Amino acid sequence: MALPAQFATRMSRMKASEIRELLKLLDQPGMLSFAGGIPDAAFFPAEAFAGAFQDALSPGRQAQSLQYSVSEGYLPLRQWIVSHMARLGVTCRPENVLITSGSQQALDYLGKLFLSPGDTALVGWPTYLGALAAFNAYEPRYDRLRVGENRSHAEYASAAEAAGGRVKFAYLSPDFDNPTGLTLTPAERLQVLDTAAALDCAVIEDAAYQGLRYDGDPVQPLLALEQAQKAGDLEACRTIYCGTFSKTLSPGLRVGWVVASTPVISQLVLMKQAADLHSPTLNQIAIHQVADALFDPHTAALREAYRSRRDAMLAALQDHMPPGVSWTRPEGGMFIWVTLPEGLNAAALLERALAEEKVAFVPGQAFFADGSGENTLRLSFSNSQEAEIAEGMTRLGRILTSAN
Repeated sequence: MALPAQFATRMSRMKASEIRELLKLLDQPGMLSFAGGIPDAAFFPAEAFAGAFQDALSPGRQAQSLQYSVSEGYLPLRQWIVSHMARLGVTCRPENVLITSGSQQALDYLGKLFLSPGDTALVGWPTYLGALAAFNAYEPRYDRLRVGENRSHAEYASAAEAAGGRVKFAYLSPDFDNPTGLTLTPAERLQVLDTAAALDCAVIEDAAYQGLRYDGDPVQPLLALEQAQKAGDLEACRTIYCGTFSKTLSPGLRVGWVVASTPVISQLVLMKQAADLHSPTLNQIAIHQVADALFDPHTAALREAYRSRRDAMLAALQDHMPPGVSWTRPEGGMFIWVTLPEGLNAAALLERALAEEKVAFVPGQAFFADGSGENTLRLSFSNSQEAEIAEGMTRLGRILTSAN
């Protein structure tokens, strides 16, 4: 029996992550990688986690930590998230919170919840490639979410209907977007909410980098803005907030969360039950203890460290990029988006960069639903020291100068 012949048609839309493949290069001697959006492991609160795991596995607690648990998630952790969301301007209850295995699982569940084949997802151009990978399995059509541009709601709707479906959600990362590093203004956020209301679709707010602001005034999450419009009633909100501890405390423990109205959460709970029953209880207990003890001072220290690295990369780009190359100047997060002169292909340049200079980045084409963006690339500064950043941008500058 030829099993591949029996694979579902959706598998034709599933592709290997370019970032996952590039991460395999990190162990090569002399390689400088600015590819993955990886937190610096030197900042992980390892001692705090060691104590938390030891406490969770003590004789009085090990039965709970090692046992099956509820699909919604560890209640004290959900209660901590309720308090955390309140500081962001969102009023919710534990019943509005679901713990997921990282926010990536949340994106997969939300794609499954909303998308039938042929339905439309509004996304950025570019957008997070992990979101595209999660949604692709449910065979959507993608349309460009034009924030700050004039496009009528009827135009979105008619294009979706012509494709045989309807607009089901707008997906975006409004704070320090992956891959561009850009942040939406309050007016732009309200525009997204107005568009979603006119189309009667959901809004998926990917807030993975929300806590990593280095400059400027904080901007309220979309969910907080919508809740304020709805007189504080989360149950009337269409925005679904996806958070994670991966960029702040630990990516390896795979703990994220969703905050949404109870009808959405109840459906996601059913998916959680069918997929993996619940996220690991031991990890949730440890994350709760560490977050409760030091989340705010820890993220403050992260912001100081990553701000210096962002500044180092911006300065190095200014010093070493040839004419015709431009880049974003993010107020936070982990990424800088680079646009090359027309006619240059970042994927082809990556091959040269790896072979000749031992420097890695992510070609931008992977972040476009239509496969465009050949002359763009993403750089991450979070996992490199300032000296490595300066050397890496020197190497990248040599490649780009020779390519012009």
